[in-house]
Amino acid sequence: MKNLALLMMVVSTFGLSACENLQTKGNKQLIGAGSGALIGGILGSKVGGGSGQLWATGAGVLLGALVGSEIGKSLDKADRQYMSQATYDVQSAPVGETISWNNPESGNSGDVVATKDGYSASGKYCREYQQTIYVGGREESAYGTACQKPDGSWEIVN
Repeated sequence: MKNLALLMMVVSTFGLSACENLQTKGNKQLIGAGSGALIGGILGSKVGGGSGQLWATGAGVLLGALVGSEIGKSLDKADRQYMSQATYDVQSAPVGETISWNNPESGNSGDVVATKDGYSASGKYCREYQQTIYVGGREESAYGTACQKPDGSWEIVN
């Protein structure tokens, strides 16, 4: 469950990058909460079965909303652009190479590193990632796995 919560944070963060035109703090927080709830609910629905799956979905929605709201409140447009570029760059970086970003205006920063790569049972190329962001002196870390789809795009799988 800890890995699922951390993954929801990463996915929520990436979802916020689509919100570049929203300038006010309240809108960023609201969009973050909504994105996090949606993504958390989807991820939670893939855990367990029967009533356990319902609980996991509900927990995913709540945790995703909380995490997404906090990240949306903290990261501004420029932060998301720097983070997005680092996330893109790590896709082709060697395993173990840390890609860092820093926004000198806000003081926020982060690191992304591919920690392992290999192939899934279905033959897709996959990479495990670790991401750490530093916002207002606070450190937040997340872990997850993404696999490359046939069209070259990446999909977070856990």
